Amino acid sequence: MNRQLRQIIATTDVHSTFGSAIPMLAYLHTARPDSLIVDCGDFFEGSGYYQLGKGHIEREVLTTLYDLLAPGNHGWPHYFEPQLHRMTVCANTTDDSGNPLFDRVRIRDIGGRRVAVTAVMGSQAFNAIPVDQRTGHRVANPAQALREVMLEHHHRADAWMVLSHSGFEEDLKLAAACPFADVIFAGHCHSDTLGPAHVGDTLVVKGRELGAGYAAAESVGSGWAARTSTFPDAPTVPDDLAALLAEISTIGQQLKSPLGTVAEPLRNTHLDRRQLLEEISGRLHTGLGADAVVLNETALRPVQLGTTLTLGDLLAIEPFGNQLVHAFLPEPHAQDHGKLLGLLTDRVGPLVVAPAPLPSAVRTVLTTDYLADSYLGGRTHQAGIQLGQAVCHVLTAALPTSADRQEAGEQ
Repeated sequence: MNRQLRQIIATTDVHSTFGSAIPMLAYLHTARPDSLIVDCGDFFEGSGYYQLGKGHIEREVLTTLYDLLAPGNHGWPHYFEPQLHRMTVCANTTDDSGNPLFDRVRIRDIGGRRVAVTAVMGSQAFNAIPVDQRTGHRVANPAQALREVMLEHHHRADAWMVLSHSGFEEDLKLAAACPFADVIFAGHCHSDTLGPAHVGDTLVVKGRELGAGYAAAESVGSGWAARTSTFPDAPTVPDDLAALLAEISTIGQQLKSPLGTVAEPLRNTHLDRRQLLEEISGRLHTGLGADAVVLNETALRPVQLGTTLTLGDLLAIEPFGNQLVHAFLPEPHAQDHGKLLGLLTDRVGPLVVAPAPLPSAVRTVLTTDYLADSYLGGRTHQAGIQLGQAVCHVLTAALPTSADRQEAGEQ
């Protein structure tokens, strides 16, 4: 295909959301002849399509419709697969010897300009990668890495585009530190802030997540203009994508398999993941005899429940396949539970703890394999249950009402 590129189209945090993928796929297919199609990370993981398809659908979409990728913390190993590795750019991730893990920059002709496209990953996103997946890998300061790349390649480019997997607020700081960047496409933040936001002459913009929309930038006059939009409805599917859509449909049918009737108080409600985790933690603490339970809210996703819990619902609520394990509390924080929980909250978000506060004598907790391996003192042994199994059990059995809790407290 002889492509004359006039704009950049960027998606972010798709998270394997293919239940209503036709608008996204059809639009990108139509836009591809005159658009550089890029992604800002976390295209993988987050739904049953990934868990059942093992990343095959995502790989097909990326290699068929996209040009360049920024790596995300979710699906990190996939970016090292040969086809995807050739498409991935990142300026600030290296191996232990300081060698770049990916190409640092690509130059493309867009809108009559020589445009340098690079990417960065924030330290928080990098540290969220499971520790066994990032062994031997390092992350450098994004601003410093961008400045180094710019100085090395400034003579080759008229404009600079940055794909960032750091979070919108972090990208505002990045724009202030790197005023040579024309547009920063943001990702990772899971917020409704889209921009475009102006920081000096730099634009920071983010597409809608979960395959709902995109951000775009094109050359206008002596500068660049950026916008965001949702993907328009598409009544038909291009013939080139028919096989891909058939594969998505096949998995979609599997995800409709019923697992049980949703407990009456929760039917047709938007799931409160904290309430659910509090109930799970309480049951695990008393039912499994664990000294204590520590879980993070971000292990689950809030979804709209119906009357029947399907496999797709369960894998949307708990999309990461967490195993429950017993783990040591790391020294020296085992003596200061408050400090330890504060550090965990900074890294993974709000926690649910049972009992609360943690008793001073507690030295081991029941938690997820992700928290145990990445942030605690390592697992001692498996608990013999997955977090998803606990979720399914609680959602298909009656949760206690506030009146029940009040009555129990009075007894």
